[in-house]
Amino acid sequence: MAVDYKTLKKNGFMRQKQKNMFSLRLRVVGGNVTAVQLAKIAEVAEKFGDGHVHLTSRQSVEIPFIKLEEIEQVKAALAEGGVEPSVCGAQVRTITACQGSAVCSSGCIDTYAIAKELDDRYFSRELPHKFKIGITGCQNNCLKAEENDLGIKGAMKTHWKESDCIHCGLCEKACRRQALSINDGKIMIDYRKCNFCGRCAKSCPVNSWDVTRGYVVTFGGLFGNHINKGRAVIPFIADKEKLLKICDTAIQFFDDHANPGERFKFTIDRVGWDEFRKTISEAYESE
Repeated sequence: MAVDYKTLKKNGFMRQKQKNMFSLRLRVVGGNVTAVQLAKIAEVAEKFGDGHVHLTSRQSVEIPFIKLEEIEQVKAALAEGGVEPSVCGAQVRTITACQGSAVCSSGCIDTYAIAKELDDRYFSRELPHKFKIGITGCQNNCLKAEENDLGIKGAMKTHWKESDCIHCGLCEKACRRQALSINDGKIMIDYRKCNFCGRCAKSCPVNSWDVTRGYVVTFGGLFGNHINKGRAVIPFIADKEKLLKICDTAIQFFDDHANPGERFKFTIDRVGWDEFRKTISEAYESE
């Protein structure tokens, strides 16, 4: 009986160099795995693998040395612990994320909540080539958002509240972009230099800043045989629904214009960044 290796890979079972052995990639959203899931993964690795797992560069878990004839048993055993296979091939891959504001004091957004919503929206959608989305909580950029086809970075737009300020100067010291200066007791912000890190507001002991939390989005990142830093083509996004519309538009642009086997960056290069910018800007500006 012929083995459909293409379908197996599409569903997370990747061929090993050893005959009829597979490394099973698991669906992990935003890097979060429960203790129950971990226990089940360990159990399956012991029973059906060789007793070890591999942590991938994109926050997934792989169980190597799964036998071809035991694949269905493995899937059933994992399901008992709420664990699903991931996907490979020309699809939207699992969304990656740092811990974000739910855990990290530097975080500007709840990265896991966004990752879960995007995963529910796009996971395993078939496209001309793989499509990777990564979410990082702030300008520290632990997740390296610009490496992804679509990268989302948590951001904070700040506005000084003069009446609440005690003029301690901590915000000026906290700013790493020299975008903020104090002259005659007045705080001046050069928004051309500001990268929306929010460090000014976070450093303030008396909450003298109005804060809008939002997102900076980049497109066309790659980090493999070809390396390319994703570009931001629209400004700060303050609204989650608008973020979703931008993501929808970018993925649909790729689906509409890409050649089979062509990554997003090369699709944009071929069609033209001006045309892509126009498409994304229209989505950004629409109500």
